[in-house]
Amino acid sequence: MFSIRQRYMVPLGLLAIALSAITIYRANAGVTQDTSAAQPPAAIVDVAVVHSEAIVDWHAYSGRLEAVEHVQIRPQVSGAITALHFADGGLVHKGDELFTIDPRPYQATVNQAAAQLAGAKARAAFTASELQRGKRLLAANAIASRDVDEKRNVARIAKAEEASAAAALQSAQLDLEHTRVVAPISGRASRAEVTLGNVVQAGPGAPVLTSVMSVDKVYASFDMDEQSFLRFLNKARLDPDAIMPVQLGLGDDQAYPRQGRVVSIDNHLDTASGTIRVRAEFDNTDGALLPGLYARVRLSTRTARQAVLIDEKAIGTDQSKRYVLVVDAKNNANYRQVTLGPVHDGSRVVESGLAAGERIVVGGLQRVRPGEPVQARIAAAESTPDVAMSSPAPSEADKAQPPETEGLLPASSSRS
Repeated sequence: MFSIRQRYMVPLGLLAIALSAITIYRANAGVTQDTSAAQPPAAIVDVAVVHSEAIVDWHAYSGRLEAVEHVQIRPQVSGAITALHFADGGLVHKGDELFTIDPRPYQATVNQAAAQLAGAKARAAFTASELQRGKRLLAANAIASRDVDEKRNVARIAKAEEASAAAALQSAQLDLEHTRVVAPISGRASRAEVTLGNVVQAGPGAPVLTSVMSVDKVYASFDMDEQSFLRFLNKARLDPDAIMPVQLGLGDDQAYPRQGRVVSIDNHLDTASGTIRVRAEFDNTDGALLPGLYARVRLSTRTARQAVLIDEKAIGTDQSKRYVLVVDAKNNANYRQVTLGPVHDGSRVVESGLAAGERIVVGGLQRVRPGEPVQARIAAAESTPDVAMSSPAPSEADKAQPPETEGLLPASSSRS
C-alpha cells in the first residue's frame, strides 16, 4: 500500500519535468529569434564580368646580355708605351689609334731592310745583264756553254736574294705599323691596363692593354627548357626564314620595351640541366644595354588563341590552390577553383575553371564567405582615372571589416 506522500510524489515529479521542458523550449525559441534578429545584412562586394579575348602567349626567361663583338687588345711588338690616345670608357671607331709603342727601333729596321733590298735589286739587274751577254756570245761560239750556265745560276740567286730582301722590308714595315695599336672594331673601350712609359713584350704572354666591346647591338643569352624548345623554337630552327618575336626588359623595367629576334640556337641540349642555349639580338642605339646586365626575355608563340582574362584582385589562395568567388543569379558567392596561366597586359589568364560572362568578386573579398549572399555592384573599370575617388564610400559595417587578404578558405575548409 502506498502512503499518501508517495501517492502525490509521482504526479508532482511529472509536473516538474513538463515545466522544465516548457522552459527550455521557450528559451531556445528566444535564442533563435534573437539570432535571426541579429543576422547581418548581405555584404556589399564589387563584381566584374569575366571576358575573353584573342591573345598571343609569351613565355619569359632569365638571361644575361653579351657583346656581339669583344676584343682584347694586346701588343704585337715589344717596346715602351709612348702615348695613349683614348679616354677610359670612351667610344672608339674602327682604325682609331689607342696606344703608340716607341717606333724608332722599327723605323731603323725598315731603313736597313730598304737598303738591303736596293742592293739586292742592283745585283739581280747586273747578273741578268751578264746572262744576256753570255747568251749572245754563246750564239757566236765565243763562249762555252758551261760559262752561260754559271751566269744563269748567279742571276737566279740574285733574283731570290731580291725577293728575300723585299720580304724582310715588308716584315719590318709591318712591325713598324704595329707600333700604332689601333681599334680593330668600333665600340666602347675599357680602361687602359698599361699606362704611359711602361715597356710591353709581344708574344704568348703579352699583357692586355685594354678591351673594346661593340655597342650598336647586343646579345641576350638564356637557357630554354626542353618542352619550350619543342613548342616554340624547333620549327623556327628548321625554317631559316622564320622570324621568332622576342622582347627584352632590364631589371628595372616593368614591361618588355625592346624588340629583337632569335639569331642562334645551340646545337645540343644540355642533359645535366635539360635546357638548350638560345641567343637573341637587340639593337642598342642608345647604349643603355651593357654586357653582363641581367635580362628578362620573353618569346611569343606567334599564334593567337582565345583566353579568359580576370583581374588579379579576384584571385584567392587556398593552401596550394587558387580560386575565385563566382556570384550566381541569386547573388550567392560560390567557391570556384581555377587553373591560372601567364599574365597578359596586367590581367591573369585562366586556363580552366571559368567561362566568359560569369560574374566574379573583385572587391570586398574579405567580407564574404563561400555560400553567403552578397549585394553585387559592378566594379569601376581600371582604365577610369581616380577609380578610388569614384567608388561609393564604405559603410560603417565595411569599415569594421579587417583589410582584404589572400588565403580565404571556403566555408568547409579548416582555418589555422
